[in-house]
Amino acid sequence: MILTFRIKHGTDFSKELALARKVAEIAIVTRSRSTADVRHIGLKSAISNQILRKYSRKSIMKVKSVPLTVPGQSIKVNKESRCIVIPCLGLSLNYEFRNDFGKVNQIEIDSEYACVSVSIAEPPQINVWGAIGVDRNTTKHCVVIACPRTGKVWKLGKSAEHIHKKYSRLRRRYQRLRKYKKLKQVSRRERDIVKNIDHRISKKIVEIAKENSCMIRMENLTGIRKNKGHSRSFRYSLNSWSFYQQQTFADYKARLQGVQVSYDEPALTSQLCSRCGLIGIRSGKEFKCPSCGHVDHADSNASFNIALCRGAGRLHADRDACNGSTDTPREAIARMTPTSEPHAP
Repeated sequence: MILTFRIKHGTDFSKELALARKVAEIAIVTRSRSTADVRHIGLKSAISNQILRKYSRKSIMKVKSVPLTVPGQSIKVNKESRCIVIPCLGLSLNYEFRNDFGKVNQIEIDSEYACVSVSIAEPPQINVWGAIGVDRNTTKHCVVIACPRTGKVWKLGKSAEHIHKKYSRLRRRYQRLRKYKKLKQVSRRERDIVKNIDHRISKKIVEIAKENSCMIRMENLTGIRKNKGHSRSFRYSLNSWSFYQQQTFADYKARLQGVQVSYDEPALTSQLCSRCGLIGIRSGKEFKCPSCGHVDHADSNASFNIALCRGAGRLHADRDACNGSTDTPREAIARMTPTSEPHAP
């Protein structure tokens, strides 16, 4: 897999970045991929070639910021001294990230940072004995995790909703006062805080899965924002929801730990009873099943359904036929006869 690490280079590349922008503008106009057409600009051919390859595509119509992209062939690495050298720019970078990478694929340099893209060998996947279900929400706890093997539930990210509401009020205030510089600072601050929360949540998800020898099951939320008919307050909550960022972070962290991840359809996962598999009644964050009398937190119930693959077309009449249950101790699970419940997507 490919990982990207950011290093502060502390060098003034304003001249080279201005030349890179000119190369990109020519590529958009001419759609040329030949370095001969931009040789007169004076940028190194190895960097010009990468810019031309990117900006000569028909899908790109304008230039915003153009980093200096250096291909792997123009990069030298000394792992013993933990140093990366870029001869065409006369730049040396000392790195502190993991030293077990295979090669440096490319480096993108802007006015402040160098983004180093490296190849990392993926570890073998762990042996799994079940799955944990991850229910993601726009309100209250943004992630609820359930492990049917042990019956445990973890609720994470309660502060995210408060952060969004706080910075929404600040943005409205600065928009009203026309303080646009402050508006950008507030938006950037909110993004950084939420990103940090998502990193910690995704790390915890992978830790729980590995500790319990389980794979990770989540809902496939692609297109969730296309649903119409929501209230205005919920639309804001939905549009500020960082579910894809959580998913991306969990994906790459899971791959680094050898943990499998699968995505299932979300239909009915919040309406089915995790005990008997029949349709129940959900009211806010409360869930009650009129068939078996099971009462639970709605998000906890949904996370157990996700872990047990219960959704549209996957109704289970017998909960004990699944690989684990919320009220069966771990010792009892170990003595159960293996079922046909799939362990991998």
